[in-house]
Amino acid sequence: MRTIHRFAVSAISLVVAIIPPALGQHAAAQSAPSASEADPAAEVRLLGGVRQLTFEGRRAGEGYFSADGRQLVFQSERDADNPFFQIFLMDLETGDVQRISPGRGKTTCAWVHPGGRKVLYASTHDDPAALDKQKQELEARAAGTQQRYSWDYDPWYDIYEHDLASGQERNLTRAKGYDAEGSWSPDGAQICFASNRHAYSEKLSDADAKKLELDPSYFVELYMMDADGSNVRRLTDAPGYDGGPFFSSDGRKICWRRFSEDGAQAEVFTMNADGSGARQITHMGAMSWAPYFHPSGDYLIFTTNRHGFDNFELYLVDAEGKHNPVRATHTPGFDGLPAFSPDGKRLAWTSSRGGGKQGQLFIADWNDAEARRLLGLGVQGPAAAGDETRAGAPAPAEAPTTPEITAADARQHVAYLCREELEGRLTGSEGEKLATQYVADRFRKLGLLPAGDDGTYFQAFEFTSGVAVGEKNQLALRDVDAGTTADFKINEDWRPLAFSQTGDVAESDVAFAGYGIVAPAGENQPEYDSFVHMNIKDKWVLVLRFVPEGVTPERRQHLNRFSTLRYKAMVLRDKGARGMIVASGPTSGVKEQLVKLSFDAALAGTSLPSISVTDETAEKLLARSGKSLKDLAAELDKGELVMGFDVPGVKLAATIDIQKVKRTGRNALARLPARNAAPDTPVLVIGAHVDHLGRGEGTNSLARDDEKGAIHYGADDNASGVAGLLEIAENLADMAAQEKLALRRDVIFAAWSGEELGLLGSQHFVDQVGSRIGNVTNISAAVAAYLNMDMIGRQNGKVILNGVGSSSIWKSEIEKRNAPIGLAFSAQDDSYLPTDSTAFYLKGVPVLSAFTGSHAEYHTPRDTPEKLDYEGLTKIARFIGLVARSLATQDAAPDYVAMAKPENMGQRAGLRAYLGTIPDYGESDVKGLKLSGVSVGGPAEQGGLRGGDLIVELAGKKIENIYDYTYAIEALKIGQPVTVVVIRDGQRVELSVTPGSRE
Repeated sequence: MRTIHRFAVSAISLVVAIIPPALGQHAAAQSAPSASEADPAAEVRLLGGVRQLTFEGRRAGEGYFSADGRQLVFQSERDADNPFFQIFLMDLETGDVQRISPGRGKTTCAWVHPGGRKVLYASTHDDPAALDKQKQELEARAAGTQQRYSWDYDPWYDIYEHDLASGQERNLTRAKGYDAEGSWSPDGAQICFASNRHAYSEKLSDADAKKLELDPSYFVELYMMDADGSNVRRLTDAPGYDGGPFFSSDGRKICWRRFSEDGAQAEVFTMNADGSGARQITHMGAMSWAPYFHPSGDYLIFTTNRHGFDNFELYLVDAEGKHNPVRATHTPGFDGLPAFSPDGKRLAWTSSRGGGKQGQLFIADWNDAEARRLLGLGVQGPAAAGDETRAGAPAPAEAPTTPEITAADARQHVAYLCREELEGRLTGSEGEKLATQYVADRFRKLGLLPAGDDGTYFQAFEFTSGVAVGEKNQLALRDVDAGTTADFKINEDWRPLAFSQTGDVAESDVAFAGYGIVAPAGENQPEYDSFVHMNIKDKWVLVLRFVPEGVTPERRQHLNRFSTLRYKAMVLRDKGARGMIVASGPTSGVKEQLVKLSFDAALAGTSLPSISVTDETAEKLLARSGKSLKDLAAELDKGELVMGFDVPGVKLAATIDIQKVKRTGRNALARLPARNAAPDTPVLVIGAHVDHLGRGEGTNSLARDDEKGAIHYGADDNASGVAGLLEIAENLADMAAQEKLALRRDVIFAAWSGEELGLLGSQHFVDQVGSRIGNVTNISAAVAAYLNMDMIGRQNGKVILNGVGSSSIWKSEIEKRNAPIGLAFSAQDDSYLPTDSTAFYLKGVPVLSAFTGSHAEYHTPRDTPEKLDYEGLTKIARFIGLVARSLATQDAAPDYVAMAKPENMGQRAGLRAYLGTIPDYGESDVKGLKLSGVSVGGPAEQGGLRGGDLIVELAGKKIENIYDYTYAIEALKIGQPVTVVVIRDGQRVELSVTPGSRE
């Protein structure tokens, strides 16, 4: 319709939405399209920048622009006490939304007066039983007895005029019957609407009276009336439902759709505004409805189910109906109820493409020139040249920034943070100090107050940045019988493990205990114990890394839980061992036999001396036993237990010297104060991490071998987020200075450090807040909400918003604040994230985190400034800024919604195998792991995987999310091909991938 707005529910529940139940089977029996008809890539020819406009409530639809294009009126089910549609008006410049209808009864089909001061809509709020009907519907839904959705041609529907200034309602129609689907003429003088009023006022035959009882839509015709409700005249008089009328932009024509008498089909019609010259312009033999004129009047857009009743699509047809209609959308599900903006450059419509079965409003840029080409129409005129600057153009060095959020300013911030002298901004380094000083200087220039330690802009935190081999390390093996001693060279023959106990270790016996695993029985998995009948007290114990190489993937995954070096060390410690010796083994496939001396900032040391040795050193330790490491590993790799043993005649002594490197990192913090806020009013915090990986120190670099030691510039990760933070700070500070921002709470701007090492800076801030208010588990009394930006510079047509499930207000805020921006969002509920927002969420604070996804340059020296999309970056910053403005000017803080942690989260997967896949984090709500790409030359690419694939199975294990995928990789053996099952273009595809090694 337009009033077949009932189709906004979903593409599946549409069968009864428009067709009388007795006739529904006819439409549903239409044949499905052939595969050649569907062409998803073709949609982008006409629709650019597709994005979801509404998020709140159960569903929304039928959005129509005001005459100046600045407002959009629509209907939505979002009131808790009313299960029916109500009318809302969205300001497309600020995103503000207000309800127009009274909140009682049912409403539909709204329209904004050409003057912009009034809204027209249909409603049943004067029905005395309106509240009872609401209650009954809510009870039915709660009980699960709700009937399948169908449109109700309630005879209480009347058309009302709402004055936006006074809020007064005026009833324009009072006749019994269904009066709805109204719209003003472009001059505001006339209203065309749909009604079956004549069926209630005229004498009907017995057959028609019965038909009215069963199907009141059959009698709906088009009417015209003056704007004050007078001078009503009927325009159509044909069997079947005529409805959904709209004027052309010049007011001379009306388009509508007419249903066949049996209700199974509908076609698009036009006529003169006086009712003459009726003309059928589609002949598709399907349900074609909801037509809308392009402002030029040269063509129309409409909805049809010619591809099957569960797949409504948008089509175009020329105004004369001379050419075959052209398909505009190619997305499964429901796309319908389209409306052009007054300038013809945008299209709003209702779609189920956002996920689920319910419809929401979407908006996109419209390609008029391509539409005309497809329809064989003449070009209306050249498109106006845009005034946007080239995103990649360099900004003048140290140019003054402006209060507006601009790409030029963001580019300048990123350029500084990625300078050579900052050397990748490693936490605690001179580069980090330069970066935080830059941020602090910007805060100072903006007039923001310092919010760090002792009246400064800095908040310091001490951390262990790493470990280094000391000068005292020694390892000596004494042959008791021969009386000889072999000394081993540090970093050539052996190396201490980072978590080892330090100091002298007395000369002790040596034993071998296979893989050193103690694993209890699991589901369909027997127990495994490397220490059966062994006494290892006061002995050095040699064990192999990882798990037996020849076991099944299921067995490997079970054993992996108990195979980390820390876990093995814990078992040995508890059994009284003197120390642990680890050999990688000849079948491990590692690149380097000695374990890297890398420090995990999240974990402390152990009280057990622990060292790593080469296979050659291990063979020397075993020599007196008469057994070789190679033979032992071959036997163990079969998966069967091999009895451990003491090595006779040898003693091993060691001195372990590990120097922990302590450093101090610092956050940069500033405050925008609210003048009249109470001292205990919780603040709003906006943050982005400023640190990166330096030259790739530590374990997080993904640099190629030829890039080792190079500067990791971190342009996207996360100079982009800091640029957004500084732009928002300047914008809000300027508005506050001009008294255009009535703050109700302080705003804290935070550039965190230590994020790459484990959320160190944000966690320190949260801990300090908790200790200050005396509640370390819940800091919501001090922090109202946290907004985060981490990697917002590499848009690929979609922005991921995580944390949407952390508060009930986020969907509404996204809807309102994105309306002026136009970003295509993927809204994800997940609030447990590998970024600073998690430090806040775990302490009871609602969070919202923006992210544009991973890419092949992530954590490599190739993440450089010229690769960023600065226009997209600033759009995200503008959006976060509008959300911040909204939260900071409201008295009420957002509510907090607790969510269960995903299964496996927090467990440390032993990712020894390497596939080279790049997850698409914007698709976390799908069942499987969506890939945004694969690393060039990596195992995944060589095996045929590619961006867009949805991994649903790996090595026989079902994959439903990133956690399933991570732990499935534990089951892989390096060099052994495994089967990967993906969904590609709707088809199940099996591929073979050979994992490489991370070690």
